[in-house]
Amino acid sequence: MQKIEPISDFDRITPTAAISLKTHGFRAKCLQRLVRLDLPVPVTVALPATTVRAIAAGHPVDCPAILADFGPTPLVSVRPSPENPDWGGPATVLNIGMNAARHAALARIHGEEAADAIYLGFIQSYAIHVARLDPEMFETGGSSSEALRAALHAWAEEMDEPFPQDPAQQLSEVLRSMARAWEGTTARLLRQAKGAPAEARLGLVVQEMAQDLGQGISGSGVIQFVDPATGVPQVTGRFFNRSRAWHGKAETLYLTQDPRGPSLEERAPEIFAALCRHGSVCRARLREEMQIEFTIEDSHLSVLDAVKVQRSSRAGLRIAVALADDQVITRSEALLRVEPRALSELLHPQVDPRGRRDRFARGIAASPGAAVGRIVFSSQAAQASAARGEPCILVRRETSPEDIRGMNCAAGVLTERGGVTSHAAVIARGLGLPCVVGASEIRLDARERRLVAPDGRVFREGDLITVDGTAGEALAGEAAMLAPALDSCFRKLLSWADEMRDIGVRANADTPADALVARQFEAQGIGLCRTEHMFFTDDRLVVMREMIFADSATDRAAALARLLPMQRADFVQLFEIMQGHPVCIRLLDPPLHEFLPHSREGLLELAEALDRPLSEVTRRVEAMAEFNPMLGMRGVRLGVAIPEIYDMQAQAIFEATLEVAGRGDPVVPEIMIPLVSARREVELVKTRIDAVAAAVHTKYGREFAYRLGVMVETPRAALRAGEIAQHAAFLSFGTNDLTQMTYGLSRDDAGRFMNTYVQSGVFPEDPFHILDVDGVGELLLIGAERGRATRPDLVVSICGEHGGDPESIEFCRRAGFDYVSCSPYRVPLARLAAAHLAIRSREQPNAS
Repeated sequence: MQKIEPISDFDRITPTAAISLKTHGFRAKCLQRLVRLDLPVPVTVALPATTVRAIAAGHPVDCPAILADFGPTPLVSVRPSPENPDWGGPATVLNIGMNAARHAALARIHGEEAADAIYLGFIQSYAIHVARLDPEMFETGGSSSEALRAALHAWAEEMDEPFPQDPAQQLSEVLRSMARAWEGTTARLLRQAKGAPAEARLGLVVQEMAQDLGQGISGSGVIQFVDPATGVPQVTGRFFNRSRAWHGKAETLYLTQDPRGPSLEERAPEIFAALCRHGSVCRARLREEMQIEFTIEDSHLSVLDAVKVQRSSRAGLRIAVALADDQVITRSEALLRVEPRALSELLHPQVDPRGRRDRFARGIAASPGAAVGRIVFSSQAAQASAARGEPCILVRRETSPEDIRGMNCAAGVLTERGGVTSHAAVIARGLGLPCVVGASEIRLDARERRLVAPDGRVFREGDLITVDGTAGEALAGEAAMLAPALDSCFRKLLSWADEMRDIGVRANADTPADALVARQFEAQGIGLCRTEHMFFTDDRLVVMREMIFADSATDRAAALARLLPMQRADFVQLFEIMQGHPVCIRLLDPPLHEFLPHSREGLLELAEALDRPLSEVTRRVEAMAEFNPMLGMRGVRLGVAIPEIYDMQAQAIFEATLEVAGRGDPVVPEIMIPLVSARREVELVKTRIDAVAAAVHTKYGREFAYRLGVMVETPRAALRAGEIAQHAAFLSFGTNDLTQMTYGLSRDDAGRFMNTYVQSGVFPEDPFHILDVDGVGELLLIGAERGRATRPDLVVSICGEHGGDPESIEFCRRAGFDYVSCSPYRVPLARLAAAHLAIRSREQPNAS
């Protein structure tokens, strides 16, 4: 039988050794960089991933050759070194090479108790992690010498042989165990959950042990130079002092001078200064804030490792900006180091990750942020709670336009049904409210005013809960919170993003309050103003209902005349807030029955307001109900069938334009016709709006300009965009409805089965969350191409919720769209995502 030669493919880490990230992993490459920076790194040998994989397959490795770099009595550690530190790896094993002879030598130098503790620790680690023996067998008590003898006896009893004394044999078994652990099914699944590819490989590093014992200052610790939660410059970490006599427990020292106790800075100022120098060198040369792991042995400092400081989203942003300000990295690099979606954690209060989480429900994270409040089950209760000055969480089976007033008063929203583009999700994102939808395992009992959690707990109206819209969870009680972080670093980073990006970013803003948020986040205008949301305040809703119940065109006109000044005032505010930035106003879209009550109490209130019999009101409301309201009497169909509504809105827009322009602020409003599917619809509405414009011009004797466009929400509108563009200055794709109609899916109900569909591979992602570039995306491309073929100067954009999704922004940018529009609180994310895309396309010209 042919003898298998031991593997000898490994490298001592020197400044010139051929160490690479892909071959040897992140730790080996980082240690080589530390060596090149002349930091005091102990002797280290790197095993490439190919060697580790061969070891796992059963090939022997030349351990005597590896240990030859570590002297006649080697004492080493083995650490994992995958390509990405986030992938994890097997546990580090320390003090390999520890045996009876080395134990005796350590006892002479450091005392029996210290030597016993080191040897015992190694035996326990080796038995549990390498030999895979029962940990309970090595849980020994008594004195250190008794515990050591018991551990050696337990090994001999279980393994029928003495504990191995040969360092090469020990190292061989450690390497084999770590290599096989990495290749195991459990480890593979765990790292894939962290984003590692299925065939991710592992390198290993063997490093000389730097003991943290001695007569002088001795111990081990870690140090970093920024606060991991905030990113503010600050020395943090820990140091375990083992100086003087061994007592089994280390004395914990502060790193910097502190009135609460002794510090490393006081005990060993020269070593502390050296650590600070090493930190500065790492920051400047490795271009990152690093955490340094070190040991001190008899006042001799060794640097064992350095890893990127773990940080929160807010700390990551501040660190990136600080590095760019100090010219350690470029502004482009600083932008790329901050993930767009991480900005959501900075815009809103968040649940403190260090606090206790008592989760009682889980759903879809529909709108980021967190809020604490008392449960209410109706919009009326939410308004009453707000009047008392008490924060509340609105809990509904699902929300409707009637709930907007309640949502405006609530601190957060939780719904049993719905998906990422359901009514509750869209409105909550626009309002900046934390929202969890699709919590399908909860049971609501509106009559008893209670909520039953999946675990059987009952929550009643008035109980305190926390909604975490970032994690998609509802928590019992009041969770600890972190405040938003909209500081100078946040604004500076986004100003750099604006310098880099090459696609516009607007906001979907329905009210003056939304517009103020849009301006706060420096949106380049309003890409979608849904005017129906202006009618849901109490005074306007009554007039709107009178208009709906009008028996003649004359009565309808009278009601609309009362709404006109209200609409005009809204548009004046929007134009003033946006200060000359474009404002795209969508004419009334929802079916009229959405403005009507459906409960008996609401119908009774309406009958009283209209001074009509309850039976007549009930009959009229029921008659307006539709089998499929999303495809019924809504959008442009209202403008064609009841043109007075759009006439009033157009008049309000033009009069507001003149009023604001008279104060010196030029305004060119954009008027958008919703739910178009045919050219003739546009012709009919355009004719009426042009007539209204002429009438306003005649009445006031002043010139003004406006632009008329179409919201493309139906597949037919995308396919017939060429002829529609004859009468439209812009096309804005409403991807929420376009996705819904293309798929034949209800965006409010798809959440019930969407996870199953994604997990089963039917859809790669939720198409309401990430734009379906193959199906819906093809309609966008067809619409844009055919529209611009007719009208080369046609402005093309999207204004659905996909406008704030980085992957969807990438599609729009590649397709040559002029801008994207999204909820105000997603504007910063969109600005940064657009900058990422522009930077990467310049680095890789073929990418775009």
